[in-house]
Amino acid sequence: MAKIQAYTREENEINMPVNIGDRAFDNLQFIRETMERSTHFTAVPGYGGILMGATAIVAAYIANQQIYLRNWLIVWIIEAMLAFAIGLLAMWQKSKLANVSLNSAPARKFAMSFLPPLICAIVITIGLWRFEHYEVMIPVWMLLYGAAVVTGGAFSVKAVPIMGWCFIALGTLAFFIPAGFGNSLMGFSFGILQIVFGIVIARKYGG
Repeated sequence: MAKIQAYTREENEINMPVNIGDRAFDNLQFIRETMERSTHFTAVPGYGGILMGATAIVAAYIANQQIYLRNWLIVWIIEAMLAFAIGLLAMWQKSKLANVSLNSAPARKFAMSFLPPLICAIVITIGLWRFEHYEVMIPVWMLLYGAAVVTGGAFSVKAVPIMGWCFIALGTLAFFIPAGFGNSLMGFSFGILQIVFGIVIARKYGG
């Protein structure tokens, strides 16, 4: 008798009408997640960010040993080029693993939003070098890199623009502390901060 009642209860549950509201909610959730994947660039490299951070810490140490400002600038220019190459390679590798095209609309939006602040950073650096205002370079680099990450991050995962705002905050702080702490701030921002967010992105967004 108990088996018959259990069977009848299961049959009734199966034959119960599906709540249209629940199905509509599930469909809307699926559509929203699909749209987010199609409009966000998810190939931002977490492990690449960790490696970029590690090279920045080494560069901060080397730069701190330099006596001449010209050599100090060369150290950071080399680090910038190395980090850029690491970022591109890591992004390409992650896009291949995730089967995401670097020529997709979200990728192009990310690049077109990310590059203008970086180009401004290069131009301003040349101007500051010409007038020998080396002490201003560090806050400018942090502020404009932060702006690039925020604007590019608008088309990426949430952790990216948050990291950008952290760079902007540190760049603002750099204007109000002695210039002697510049290399330490560079090591903290481009090094430790980049590593922390690289770990977050690697763990939550697939490498």
